[in-house]
Amino acid sequence: MSVVGMVVHRDRDEALLLAKRAIAWLGERGHQVRIPSDDAAAGGLDELSCPDERLCDDLDLAISLGGDGTMLRTVDLVASAGVPILGINVGRLGYLPECEPDDLEGALERFFAGDFVTEERMTLDVRSDGKFPPVTALNEAWLEKTVPGHTVHMRLDIAGSTFTTYAADGLIVSTPTGSTAYNLSVRGPIVSPTLRAMVVKAVSPHQLFDFPLVLGPDEEVRVEVLEGRTATLLVDGRSIGELVPGDAITCSAGSHPARLIRFGERDFHQILKAKFGLTDR
Repeated sequence: MSVVGMVVHRDRDEALLLAKRAIAWLGERGHQVRIPSDDAAAGGLDELSCPDERLCDDLDLAISLGGDGTMLRTVDLVASAGVPILGINVGRLGYLPECEPDDLEGALERFFAGDFVTEERMTLDVRSDGKFPPVTALNEAWLEKTVPGHTVHMRLDIAGSTFTTYAADGLIVSTPTGSTAYNLSVRGPIVSPTLRAMVVKAVSPHQLFDFPLVLGPDEEVRVEVLEGRTATLLVDGRSIGELVPGDAITCSAGSHPARLIRFGERDFHQILKAKFGLTDR
């Protein structure tokens, strides 16, 4: 008997139908299912409701039913406990999930038969000098302006030394996994997810220095908001709160990787090629 957590995209009917299929399959085999309280309430599954802080207790598997955003939420919930994550894609691009909906039962059979490998992805530990609780990110943390039409001023420190200041719309610190997310949309570099690195990229900087930085995992990054205007801290697409001048965030290689279940070799470059519709020349 195993304990299985299930994180469900709350706004997609297909995700809820998949959750019910998985619950039936697992229940028939004697496995216990838990669902975060908000997801359970949205899907009418209150009998399986579990507070977020208890979700990982003796948890053997976490299933993400949604797209990349649901995978990111699942990582935030379970990565610190080392729980492996099985992603079922009910999204659009779906870089992170391993399987499509039709493969659900087959994927569960393979997991419980031990026919899988675990791929570890670097995470970010994001701290804000005690202003907000620490957060784990799989993709990125970023500061963005809160006043439309104006830039925010920030100072970037790398490994304890000041590197430069920015006047920009924002500043992104991403993992290799996150290099194909917001970082990519602002022309940052694509980094293989097998690497351990951090990418720092300014968003629309009002200055000549407009180059991304690729840093080692031990080169801690600190970004301080300078005089003038406030900035909003976002982590993996979630708004954490507002920073005022003098506030700062610190990003370092995560103390716990995300453990993603894979059923075979994944060629990152071929996946990238397919997602962008690239053709052989």
